[in-house]
Amino acid sequence: MPVDNQDSSALTPTPLPSAHKTIAVALTGASGMPYGLRLVECLLSAGCRVWLLYSQVAQIVARQEMDVALPARPEEVQAQLGARFKAAPGQLRVFGREEWFAPPASGSNPPDAMVVCPCTMGTLASIAAGLAGNLIERAADVVIKEGRKLILVPRETPFSALHLENMLRLARMGVVILPPNPGFYHHPKTVDDLVDFVVARILDQLAVPHALMARWGEAQAAVDVVPAPSSQQ
Repeated sequence: MPVDNQDSSALTPTPLPSAHKTIAVALTGASGMPYGLRLVECLLSAGCRVWLLYSQVAQIVARQEMDVALPARPEEVQAQLGARFKAAPGQLRVFGREEWFAPPASGSNPPDAMVVCPCTMGTLASIAAGLAGNLIERAADVVIKEGRKLILVPRETPFSALHLENMLRLARMGVVILPPNPGFYHHPKTVDDLVDFVVARILDQLAVPHALMARWGEAQAAVDVVPAPSSQQ
């Protein structure tokens, strides 16, 4: 039986509003914990549901870089960060590294998207190889196989050839590789401004509205215009 022609726009899924999105955020042991925690804060502020996963080394890095203690017990982290970021009841859920019955461990209940921020090169390599030795790796594998968006924020420099090969392999699968490289055209005044630049790029990839910084072309009055070089020598 012939199928009637339909408007292709009617077949395109309507983007979910932020309040209906579930975003998994994984914190691993790379330097750059301010990016990850600021991302969690902004997602909660935007009304997203957040599933937070964290590695053992992330606990060390959070304390060293931000004087933030992430307890070993997920329920304690949930209470602590929920209060810190003023999360609504049930808006923030935190899962342990081997909590295999957690929702992100199964393709029957994947998040709408996942961000690993900051992402160690070890975690990136494991995801590229399809390993699932802990909940972070398993959740990333689920997101890839279910065709959801996965964003990796690798905080490492310089990149080795192996790092680049792993990132290319993931990019060819549709994974977004988003190194935390802040721009300076918005004239940052503080470290927080630099952090917000990177978090803004992540939120853009997630289609989550934000007002972390003025977009290019929207605040020309605040940008110093550099005069063109004179043609006279």
